[in-house]
This record gives sequence, C-alpha cells and structure tokens, in this order.
Amino acid sequence: MPTIAPRVQLRYGDTVLDAGSGGVFEHRNPYTGEVQARIPLAGAAEIDAAVELAAAQADSWRRWTPEARRDVLTRFAELLIEHRQDFVDLQALDGGTPLHFGRRIIDNSVSWARYYAGWCDKLSGELISTLDTREYFSYTAPEPYGVVGIIVTWNGPVISLGMKVVPALAAGNCVVVKPSEFTPFSPDLFAQLLREAGVPQGVCTILTGGPEAGAALVRHPKVAKVSFTGGPVAARQIMHTCADQLKPAVLELGGKTASLVFPDAGDLEAVANRAVRDCIGVLAGQGCAVPSRLIVHEDIYDEMVERVTAIAATYKMGDPFDPEVKVGPLINAAAVERVCGMLDRVRRDDAGRIVLGGNKAGGDLADRNFVEPTIIVDVDPDHEIAQTEIFGPVLLIFEFSTDDEAVALANSTPYGLGANIQSTNLTRVHRLAERLNAGGVYVNGARQNLPHTPFGGVGISGYGREGGRAGIDEFLRYKTVSIIEPE
Repeated sequence: MPTIAPRVQLRYGDTVLDAGSGGVFEHRNPYTGEVQARIPLAGAAEIDAAVELAAAQADSWRRWTPEARRDVLTRFAELLIEHRQDFVDLQALDGGTPLHFGRRIIDNSVSWARYYAGWCDKLSGELISTLDTREYFSYTAPEPYGVVGIIVTWNGPVISLGMKVVPALAAGNCVVVKPSEFTPFSPDLFAQLLREAGVPQGVCTILTGGPEAGAALVRHPKVAKVSFTGGPVAARQIMHTCADQLKPAVLELGGKTASLVFPDAGDLEAVANRAVRDCIGVLAGQGCAVPSRLIVHEDIYDEMVERVTAIAATYKMGDPFDPEVKVGPLINAAAVERVCGMLDRVRRDDAGRIVLGGNKAGGDLADRNFVEPTIIVDVDPDHEIAQTEIFGPVLLIFEFSTDDEAVALANSTPYGLGANIQSTNLTRVHRLAERLNAGGVYVNGARQNLPHTPFGGVGISGYGREGGRAGIDEFLRYKTVSIIEPE
C-alpha cells in the first residue's frame, strides 16, 4: 500500500513542467478527505503545444509499418501487466477504487490493449467492382485522421484510456489526452508506460487539466476528431464546438441501465448477487453502465427484494486498500451531497420506499465521503431518481406483470447505453432485445465492455462505438480511389 501520492508533472515532448497555465489542483484522497498532492493543470498553452507536437509527428507515425506499431503496442500491454499492482494502488489513491474492482479495471485495460495491438496489421480497404461499360478500377483505403483529442472522466480512467488511446494509435493517429484532475495518478503512469514501450515523443501526450484544457483541446483546429467520455452537459458544449468546425466526435455519456428479471431467470440468488455486485459493487455505483434499475416480474418480486436487500446489507464500506471492502468512497464531498439530496427528495416526494440505507454513512465514516448501500422499492418511474444518473450506491427495484410493461419501464428514460435481461427463455430474449432502446443488451450476466464487441449508446447516452472493428473504424476514414484506363 503506497503511503505517499506520486508526483504528477506535465510532459510534452522534451518539456517537463511542475506548474501549468491552468493553475494547481489540490487533490484530496477520496477516502481520507486530506490533500495528498498538488497537481499542475494544463491550460490552453500546454494543450496547444502538445497538439502542435502531435501534428508534427502525424505523418511519421502513420508511416510506421503496421508491424512496428503492433509490436510497440503489444509491448505496452505487457508493461500494463507488469505494473498491474501499481495501477491497483494508484486507482485507490486516485478515486477511492476498492482493490477488487481496481484489479478488474486494469485487467480489462490489458485486454483492450492486446486486442487493438492486434488490429494494426489487419486494416484494409476493399476492391469495388463496377458495372460501368468503361473499365473502372476502384478501391478504398483506410487512413488515420491525424490528431485525435481524447477526454476521459474520473471514474475508471485506466479502462477509458485503454478503450480510446490504443485503438487511436493502432489506426495510425497521434493523440492528445486530457484526463480529469480528480484522478491524475493512474493516467500519469499510463503515459509513462507508453513512452517506455517505444511510442515516440509527441505521438501520445497525456496532460491532466480542468475544463479550460478540455475546451482548448476540442476547439484546436489541428484536432481532427474528438473522443469524449463524460456527461450530457459537457457533451453538448463539445458538440457545439465540433459543429462550428464540422469536426466529428465520439460521445459516451452514461446511462440508466435496466435489468429485466423474469421468473425463469434460473438461480435467483445468483441473479441477486449480480444485481448488487454490478451496481453497488462497481465504484460505489459511480459507473456509466451500472444496472441501477432492477425491473422484476411480480411472481418473484418479493423474493428478489428480500434477496437483494440481504446481500447489499453485507457489503462492507471503508478503506479501499482493505481487501474486504466492496464499497469505497464517492469521489468527493460534493458527490455525497448530491446523492443524499436525491435520497432526501425521494422521501419528501414519497417517490419510493427505502428498505436499506438511504443516508450518508455514520460511525467511523461519518466525516468521510460515503453513502450507505441503498435499496429503494416501489419507485415512481417519473421521479428524478428513476430518470437521471445517481452515481452512487443506490439500486432501484420496480415491479412488472407483462413483457410490455417491462419494456415500457426499461425504455422510460432518455438514456440508452445498456439493458440487461435475466431469462432462460431465448425466444423472449431475442424478442425483447429488439425492443429495448439501448446500444447493447446483455443476457444472464453477459459482460459489457468486451474489447471485441462494440460498446456505445443511443439517446442521451451518446453516439459512436468503442470495441470491435467498429471501435477502430471510429479512428479511421476511408478514401475512395477510382482509376480508368486512359483513352
């Protein structure tokens, strides 16, 4: 367990800065609340310098042989494995991520890095046949955009970097990345390992910064595409800036995932365990795709409520470095205030019945950033707590009687990132999967965010895809070349 936070500096090219034009951020340990580091923040000046370096390197990097890029990124994946425990520790310091989930994050990031390293030498266009009477020869050729601007949020930055940076580099782009000032330590190590793996200076620069740095990155005229993970409010601002420059973007904006549970779901104890683990046990509910709405058939509703509540009551809160802890702190005091405010309004509006938790943690954790694991039943589906992201350890349970009611509840929010179905009736599964407004449907515990499958949302959950061939295509544009024999 590290006792001192690592030193974060701003690095681009040969420049190393202990202070940036964006000022200094006093990083507080989410668990203790104590200031543990002073983080230099990039501003518009540092972003501009990094983008100029990337633009200068763009032609050279795209001309690296696919095999050479593959080997460098494969080496990077190996370095992630070698530094697995370092990342686990840094994520606990960064955002209060408990050890059990921190390991999952870095293991997933390794999988993404390996997967996209393997795409480097497999990118190709297509030969296009024509029916024209003249003898056309036409083909398409994939090419990188040049410089891609990447912005990742504070919850799980290591997996976000793996999902965005590696495919962008594999496609031949240079990248400039702005991680959140709330979680600066693990992205800093990510950048160090890219350099150690052999990625040339300027090809990938990661600069911690606040909103000023993000805005400068998006509006920079030499940034040809933007990939953003965050919330709809910031995304709308990004879209306005990109629209002014006719610049494309990929937006992953969170969700309000529903999990539909049918009487034929099989082992209900296993279903209940997954429901609690995947919501409350994932970053204390601070995840974009956590299934925070459990929609349960009336025949098993009471049983599921009892099972879920009993399991959630066993989840230990506390020090993220404690291997028995399953629920770490929220990112900061403002997040606790926001979540507790939503819970207070549920009580005020009689919008649901809180059967477990529902308060800021007490006892030894009373002065820290913890909210109790919370279960709410009989929820009003129109209330804000059922319509907006909670980003806290709160699971809502709804009851339904027909398939149509289940689908209507699942589709009742403006989000559309993911949906879960718990049923062994595959006819029902296929029928409902088609009707659910979501970018992905996951059945009986199937994993999200697998590197070989596309991931992304619809509605206010954003657009564009990460994962699979679609994920690397987001960082490529296809040029058509048509040739006709001269007369």
